[in-house]
Amino acid sequence: MHTSPTRRTLLAACAGLAAPAWLRAQGAWPLKPIRLIVPFGPGASTDTVARFVATKLSARLGQPVVVENKLGAGGIVGTTYVAGQPADGYTLLFQSSPYMTAPLLKNPAPYDPTADLAPVGMVGSGPFVVVIGNDVPATSLREFIALARSKPMSYGSAGVGTINHLGGELFNHLAQVKLLHVPYTGLGAAITDFLGGRTQMLVASLPAALPHVRGGRMRALAVTGTERSALMPELPTAAEAGLPGYQVDSWWGLLGPRHLPAPIVQRLNAELNAVLAMPDASELLARDGARPRPGSPDDFARAIATEVPRWRQLVQAAGITSD
Repeated sequence: MHTSPTRRTLLAACAGLAAPAWLRAQGAWPLKPIRLIVPFGPGASTDTVARFVATKLSARLGQPVVVENKLGAGGIVGTTYVAGQPADGYTLLFQSSPYMTAPLLKNPAPYDPTADLAPVGMVGSGPFVVVIGNDVPATSLREFIALARSKPMSYGSAGVGTINHLGGELFNHLAQVKLLHVPYTGLGAAITDFLGGRTQMLVASLPAALPHVRGGRMRALAVTGTERSALMPELPTAAEAGLPGYQVDSWWGLLGPRHLPAPIVQRLNAELNAVLAMPDASELLARDGARPRPGSPDDFARAIATEVPRWRQLVQAAGITSD
């Protein structure tokens, strides 16, 4: 059947009116300010990196990107909030490593980190550092493992289910030791008691540990990544120090509600990668012992999908729960 140009124009217009509002406006997105939800408190490293990214994205997108802190339950409150928001690109999530581990400690899980949100891109990642007290008679990771097999010792953490806790349990599992877990209400409190000799080991962030290591108040044995840290290049990785397979990384990333439209995901990913190519992004992350990790949304999704089963298996084997 022949359709006149006028009729084709009318049909196209009707089809456009029938499309969802976000689809009709997709080419012009964003048309208003974007909220960036940070599920941790102001001043934390996740908040600091998020505010840097928000400022840079605001300039590139031509709309304000406003950081909102919605903290609680180890990041679960802010994450589930974003998961329940419209997938229109105006509410996004800036998360970190607890995104993968926090729901594994709840029954039922409040969200599925591999399915309930849309990965946009990883921002950066870096290792932790294994430290021991000065009164512990060991100068290497191998020596400490041998000592831990011969006598009762303990490790501190920032709380049940934190990455310091899970890092300690992973150490127990791989080193075949039984260090007692002592949870605190935050990393600061854990470090205070550690320096007082009440615990013997800590899996700490590099920025938190470095001043104490350099000041001779604690002894660093290894970093927990697959490569050495530029902050402490003399320090071996755990694998180099005699514990292969021990990997605990801190990362930050950008996500959105599950059905975030592909064109918005791709635009955000492109702008985020452009931000990560800036020299001041590398400088900011380096202060946390981290590096920019530009890549595709699929790269970020694969990283999450790879890590979640590893932590789930550990949580189940160790019987860890925060309920």
